[in-house]
Amino acid sequence: MKQFFSILVLFILVLSCKAQQEVATSSNTNSTNINTQPKLVVGIVVDQMRYDYLTRFYSKYGEGGFKRMINEGFNCKNNHFNYVPTKTGPGHASIFTGTTPKYHGIIGNDWYDKTLKKQVYCAEDNNYASVGTTSDAGQMSPSRMLSTTFGDENRLFTQMRGKTIGISIKDRGATLPAGHTANAAYWFDFENNGSGNWITSTFYMNDLPKWVKDFNSSDITESYFKVWNTLYDINTYTESGSDLNSFEEIFKGKETATFPYDLQSLKDKNDNFKIIAESPYGNNLTTDFVLAAIDGEQLGQDDFADVLTISYSSPDKVGHIFGPNSKEVEDTYLRLDLELERLFKALDAKVGAGNYTVFLTADHAAPDALEYMKSVKIPSGFFDESKMQNELNDYLKTKYGITKGIVSRINNQLFFDYQLFEEKQLDLQAIKIELAKKLLNYDLIDKVYVTSAINQFENNSGVLETLLANGHNQKRSGDILFVFEPYVLKDTPWNRLGTDHGTAQNYDTHVPLLFFGKGIRKGETLQKTEITDIAPTISALLGISFPNGAIGQPLDFVLD
Repeated sequence: MKQFFSILVLFILVLSCKAQQEVATSSNTNSTNINTQPKLVVGIVVDQMRYDYLTRFYSKYGEGGFKRMINEGFNCKNNHFNYVPTKTGPGHASIFTGTTPKYHGIIGNDWYDKTLKKQVYCAEDNNYASVGTTSDAGQMSPSRMLSTTFGDENRLFTQMRGKTIGISIKDRGATLPAGHTANAAYWFDFENNGSGNWITSTFYMNDLPKWVKDFNSSDITESYFKVWNTLYDINTYTESGSDLNSFEEIFKGKETATFPYDLQSLKDKNDNFKIIAESPYGNNLTTDFVLAAIDGEQLGQDDFADVLTISYSSPDKVGHIFGPNSKEVEDTYLRLDLELERLFKALDAKVGAGNYTVFLTADHAAPDALEYMKSVKIPSGFFDESKMQNELNDYLKTKYGITKGIVSRINNQLFFDYQLFEEKQLDLQAIKIELAKKLLNYDLIDKVYVTSAINQFENNSGVLETLLANGHNQKRSGDILFVFEPYVLKDTPWNRLGTDHGTAQNYDTHVPLLFFGKGIRKGETLQKTEITDIAPTISALLGISFPNGAIGQPLDFVLD
């Protein structure tokens, strides 16, 4: 009997030791999970960056910018937007919420509000006042965005101790990525002869922090009123077309769209500070302000992960003016590469190499200038939407006695005045189908879709139809959707030269996706990824809840 009790005691001791080891292992695992969380997540959006800018200009990039992300991080080579319209506001919202306009509600940069019966802007919010300027350029917020961002979820997870700061030349590029609970979002006051200050909204604060005031009172911004010439010998820019051509817009005060550009002499005729935003120096200025923010906000300096969202807006400005095949776009990206290197070196020094995680993507891409496409015999054209709307309204007036039954055409959608049709007791659904058939007879229109009686997109039978459905919000979107043939844009003065974007074509949807830093594997994939996968991936890295409307999947092959 004594021997039995001795064996029993020994057995209990063994089980106890094993349990203690398991607890210790579990504790170590939890500790490891905490230690793998970065101190700072930096989300970089390059406005209007096509995927092929990585490959076309690769040989001219240095080792510390794009190449550092590619060589040390993970490159998703087949990354696409999974909705239309591919515009700046929806793009930034989708990247950081992990969902599409169908759910987050940002269906365009602008859209027709059926309740207010007027066009609205995605970030405008007259409930708040400007901070840092006397104009209305600061009356902005993310309030029209219906979903949370991963920055919001990180704030909630850390009991608001982890900071979120959004920075961009454009207000929508700052407010939407930063989300609803952000500590701050800052943007550059450059439109309409703006002040040249970095400003914000009372949605975030009532007064600018000292570090922002110090930045605004310095001469940093004004220092970029200088000559923009090519970074390297222009004759080595063999990845782009001729500098002198007929496909590009021309700054007021210049006779041709050719280098060099003396911004000091051109600024008075080109809205003053706006010309900085429309040059690669807008990227330099953005990096300057980002570095001041990292210091001023002490980002990445405690045990709670912070989120910094950066949108480099100037590539979009340059792209719209000159087009993807221009020397100006090539030079902008070679200079941006140096800005990324400057940013990463600063993060190494201020946060610590291996303590931060970065992703880089774009809010949309862009087609080549349509006049250039014509010159190389690729079918392309411009469609007069204003004429089309007038013709359809004339038809409604003649047949049904309705004046201005179509109240808006925006984002390739038609919006009807429901009240007029109800007053005439007309079958709106039948008239939608009738007008859709007329639309389909127009040259350059490829496809037309009619929404249901309660404005639901029901035709979900193909790739294009899926993208349209993902971009369609039941309460906010239009009644008829029309799709142009490839390389067709609406005919406006600003589209006839340079470029625009917004379609479901690969030239608008295919954008870079690079991950780099703590918790990221080294590698690459041609597996298709979607823009809505980014936020769940970062959420998984941080160990936090996904944004509340997220539909994407974590890219587990990216995470270490």
